[in-house]
Amino acid sequence: MAAESENKTNVIIVGGGPAGLSAATVLARAGFEPIVIERGTFSGSKNVFGGAIYSESVKELFPDFELTAPLERNNIEHKFAILGEDDSTVISYRKKPQNSVSYSVMRGKFDRWMAEQAQKEGAILVEETVVRELITENNKVIGVRTELEDYYANIVILADGVNSLLAKQIGLRKDIEPKDAAVSVKEVLKLDKQLINERFLLNDDEGCIYELFGGSMLGKLGLGFIYTNKDSISIGLGITLDELNGTGIKPYELLEKIKEHPTIAPLIEGGEVIEYSAHLIPEGGYKKIPQLYDNGVMVVGDAAMLVNNMHWEGTNLAMLSGKIAAETAIIALTKKDFSKKFLSKYKKNLEKTFIMKDLYAYRNLMDIMHDKRKIFMDIYFKKINAFFEMFTSVNGVPKRELYRKYIWEFIKDRGFFGIISDGFAVLKLLWSVLVK
Repeated sequence: MAAESENKTNVIIVGGGPAGLSAATVLARAGFEPIVIERGTFSGSKNVFGGAIYSESVKELFPDFELTAPLERNNIEHKFAILGEDDSTVISYRKKPQNSVSYSVMRGKFDRWMAEQAQKEGAILVEETVVRELITENNKVIGVRTELEDYYANIVILADGVNSLLAKQIGLRKDIEPKDAAVSVKEVLKLDKQLINERFLLNDDEGCIYELFGGSMLGKLGLGFIYTNKDSISIGLGITLDELNGTGIKPYELLEKIKEHPTIAPLIEGGEVIEYSAHLIPEGGYKKIPQLYDNGVMVVGDAAMLVNNMHWEGTNLAMLSGKIAAETAIIALTKKDFSKKFLSKYKKNLEKTFIMKDLYAYRNLMDIMHDKRKIFMDIYFKKINAFFEMFTSVNGVPKRELYRKYIWEFIKDRGFFGIISDGFAVLKLLWSVLVK
C-alpha cells in the first residue's frame, strides 16, 4: 500500500497524443494533477497522421494557438485527384486565407507543443514508459502497471491508439478485423520553399491539400494524400488491411507507384526523403465504436475508433473526445463517483456533439465501400477520366457519336443492372446521411 500512496493521483492518462493531452490540459486547468504516460521518447515521436489540424477544434482548448503553435502552412486549397494509370482528373476548391479552417503541422512538433501546454497547466508527463496492463479491483480500474512501477488513480483515460490492448484487456473491445483498420505509410520530402510555392501556386505560409484516388490503388479500398509544409511535402496513403492480406503487396510499393504517376511526379521532383513512418488508422466507423466507459475508465480518440473516413477527420475528434472525457472526470472527482453508471455521461455528452452525429450519419459508408470497392474504386474512376478525355477531344467525330459511344461502353462494362444496383447503394448512403 505504500507504493500505492506514493503513486496515487486523481487521473491517469495513457497516451500522449492529441486526445490524451487535451484531457490532461482540461484536468490541469481545473486544479487536478493528471499523469500522462507516453511510451515514446517525447509526445509525437511515435504519432503519425496525414498532416492537418482543424482550427475550430484546437481553439476550444487553446484559443490563441496560432500565436505559439508550430504551424506549417495555412491550407487555402483542397484538391481531389482521380488518378488513372497514366491520366487524371483533378477538382480543386480554393478559398481566401482568412477563411481557412486548417493548418498543416508536423506531429512531432505539434504534439510536443501540446505537451508543453499541458505541463504549464500542471499536468505531469511520464515519457519512455510502456503501460503493460490495467490494475483492477472489485471490477473497477484503479490504476496501471508499467514495466517499472504501478500508478494508481480514481479514473484512467485510455488514449493509447487504434490497437488499444488495454481496452481489450478489460473487455471494452474485441480484436480489430482487417477490414476495420488501414495501414498508412507516409514520407516527408525535403523541398525548397520557393519550389513548393511555384508548383502548388501558393504564397508563403499558404498550403494545399491533395486527396488522391486510384492510381496504384485502383480497385482497392485506399486513398492517398499530399500536404504542403513550409519546406517539405508530406505524401502517403492508407489502405485497409484486408486489401493486403495474402497479396504480397507492400504499402510502400503502392506509395512508390503513386509518386511516379505523371500527375504527382512533377510536384515532388527533387524531394529528399527525410522521414518515413507507418501507422494504423481506425476504419470501422460508427458500427465498430467499442464500449467507451466502465468503472473507473474511459476511452478516447483512436482507441475509441473516432475517425470520420469521409472527411479525413481524426485529430480534431481525438482532441474533443479527450476534452469531453476530462470534463466528465472533473464532475466525477467532485462527486467522488467513478462508477460505470456515472461515467456513462461521457458517452451521452459525446453523442450531443457533431462527432457522434456525423459518424452515425456515415454508419453505412464502410459497408457499402467494402461491398462496392472494386466497382467504385476502379470502373467508375476510370470512367470519370474517360469522360473528360472524350469531352476535351477534338477529333473530327460528331459529339453526339462520342456521347453515345461513351454511354454504351459504360453500360457494357458495368452492366445495366449493375448500374441500378450501384445507384441504390448511393441512395442508401444519402438516405442515412440526410434523412434517417
